[in-house]
Amino acid sequence: MLSRIDLRDRDLTARELLQVVPRADLDVSHAIEIVTPIINDVRERGAAALREYAAKFDGVEIEHLRVPRERIDQALETQDQAVIDALREAIARVRTFHEATVPPPVAVEVAAGAQLAQRWVPVGRVGLYVPGGLAVYPSSVVMNVVAAQAAGVPSIAVATPPQKEFGGEPHPTILAACALLGVDEVYAAGGAQAVAMLAYGVDDLCDPVDIITGPGNVYVAAAKRAVNGVVGIDAEAGPTEIAIIADDSADPEFVAADLLSQAEHDPLAGSVLITDSEVFAERVEQALGRRADDTKHLARTKEALTGVQSAVILTKNIAQSIQVADAYGAEHLEIHTRDADDVAGRIRSAGAIFVGPYSPVPLGDYMAGSNHVLPTGGTARFASGLNTTSFLKAIQYIRYSESALKEIGHKVVALANAEDLPAHGQAIQARLERS
Repeated sequence: MLSRIDLRDRDLTARELLQVVPRADLDVSHAIEIVTPIINDVRERGAAALREYAAKFDGVEIEHLRVPRERIDQALETQDQAVIDALREAIARVRTFHEATVPPPVAVEVAAGAQLAQRWVPVGRVGLYVPGGLAVYPSSVVMNVVAAQAAGVPSIAVATPPQKEFGGEPHPTILAACALLGVDEVYAAGGAQAVAMLAYGVDDLCDPVDIITGPGNVYVAAAKRAVNGVVGIDAEAGPTEIAIIADDSADPEFVAADLLSQAEHDPLAGSVLITDSEVFAERVEQALGRRADDTKHLARTKEALTGVQSAVILTKNIAQSIQVADAYGAEHLEIHTRDADDVAGRIRSAGAIFVGPYSPVPLGDYMAGSNHVLPTGGTARFASGLNTTSFLKAIQYIRYSESALKEIGHKVVALANAEDLPAHGQAIQARLERS
């Protein structure tokens, strides 16, 4: 089912590895052309445009673009208790982890009387996008909202697509998660039109935000690219992906189940096995075939597993497996090897690393306490997953005494003159002549 890439007799450079690892074919630049008129239309016509796009793309007539508070509360009251209990547990664990990762303020004295400090300040308002296409994602509500709350963001708006099945309102499980988190500003808006609403605001409906976060389809990613600079964004999320480094000590049933777990998300989802054992790879493929035949979402799962973005990559040893994993830069990377902790510690590029046989990706999707909004498409080589610093700004403070400035003033003047910016030096010199 999975294609094979055999690297056992090849020593590839970093550039060559980037070219050989499998990727989904995702053209965000083409989608920009489609979403730009939508964004401009929402800027110009506001709520009327939002309603028209809901009818066009979602097939619904929207009664309330902003979901009434009582509907959010009702969604919680009517939700299955097992789901509520699971959401509460997820919220508690995600909050514990994220509150612990808020960076502390820093203050140093680089010389006598020369004081520097840095303080992390939350943005004033964020817009959190929760997708609602092939599946419903209350877990994304948890990941986005809790990280923003832990950072101290005072104003939070959630946008999620309206559902025809629920009379044009968002999915009730999404609303229930918002209720549990104390979020009462929820909009029944999806796609590029929701991104435009959050970025530019709509009079008498929604104030503009400072940052937009959350995953979505290619049109959401394109819209986020289009408004980046007007607001901040976390990333342009692409299809989900999993890579697994395994050796012959791993359990093929575990590995097959985990590859399948991500393939069911989307026909473009990537499932990649990196192993130095061809025998183990064959055992995984056999298990994967059995499991895929019994899966609920058979069509999109098989399309994902047979697509160009999924593969078995055969390596000569663990060292080469690590090189491949770093080139791939997986959103989710599992380690199923002897000395898994050591292997995990040698990885440089991954959104999140799941260490050992009992730390599967779905644990992180829901309940581990980590964040599941992670970099995709190889961007983990330079980007991080969603975390509290996604909603924080580092502000620096500089306080020099007269004597501290006098000590280095002539050096500042020298550098200013070297850059042919004499007025910079004169601003220093004015103070030196006064002392």
